[in-house]
Amino acid sequence: MSEIKNIAPENEPHDIKNRVVNYWTKRKNSFSENKHEELHSYKGGLWREELLSVLPKDSGLTILDAGCGCGFFEMVLAECDYQMTGIDLTPDMVNEGNNLLKRHGSSARLMVMDAENPDFPDESFDAVISRNLTWTLPHPEKAYAEWYRILKPGGILINYDAEYAKNFHCLDQTENRIHKGVDEAMKEECHQIYHMLSISAYARPEWDAEVLREIGFKTITADPGAGDRLYGEKDEFYMPDRMFRITAVK
Repeated sequence: MSEIKNIAPENEPHDIKNRVVNYWTKRKNSFSENKHEELHSYKGGLWREELLSVLPKDSGLTILDAGCGCGFFEMVLAECDYQMTGIDLTPDMVNEGNNLLKRHGSSARLMVMDAENPDFPDESFDAVISRNLTWTLPHPEKAYAEWYRILKPGGILINYDAEYAKNFHCLDQTENRIHKGVDEAMKEECHQIYHMLSISAYARPEWDAEVLREIGFKTITADPGAGDRLYGEKDEFYMPDRMFRITAVK
C-alpha cells in the first residue's frame, strides 16, 4: 500500500459518528447485559489471561481503554494493580459502565470522549487497549496516531478487532450469538454504518499493521488467532467474525 488515506467523505464524519452513537445508545441495555454475563462466565478468565499475556509485567500501569463501552476490560482487570481510564463516545454506555463498575467495586474511571481525539497530554499512558472499536471509526488512522501520541516511550498498544458486518450473514443470530435479541432493522443499520466507513474497504489486520508502521510504532505483531482462543466455542457468546489482535510498541 503506497498511500494511506481515508475514503469517508470529509463532510460526513460527524454524521457517521452521530449514527454510531445513536446505534449503540439503542443497544446499550442488551450489550451491557451480554458483557456482564460474559464477565461472570469462563470468558472473563480467558480475557484476563489474554490481556496479562501481552501487558507489561510492571505493577501500577496506567492504561487507557479506548472505546470502553460498559467497562468490560476495567472489570476483567479490576483485581490488578492498574490505574485504568476508559473512554467512549456514547454517553449511555459510559453511564451503564460506571454503574457496573460501582457494583464491582472498581476504581477505574469512565468518561465520554472521542477516541479519535483523546483529550490527554502527550505520553500519559503505559498502555492503550481497545476491543471492537476501530471498525466503527471514520478516521481510524487518526485514532492510531493519537494513541501513539499519548503513549509513553516504550508503551504498548493492544487492539482486538475484526471485520465486523463486512459479511452480512455474520449478523444472523443463529451464527452470531452476540446479536441475540437484535431486530432486523438494527442489524440492517449496523450493516449500513459499516459500509459508510473507509475501514470497510481495507484488508485487515494488514492495513492496521502498515498504518502503525508509518506512524512510527515498532515491534508490530498481528495475531489472527485471537478469536479462536477467545470465541472458538459455539456458546452463548460465539461470533463467527475472525477477531484479530494487533500489538505495537512506541
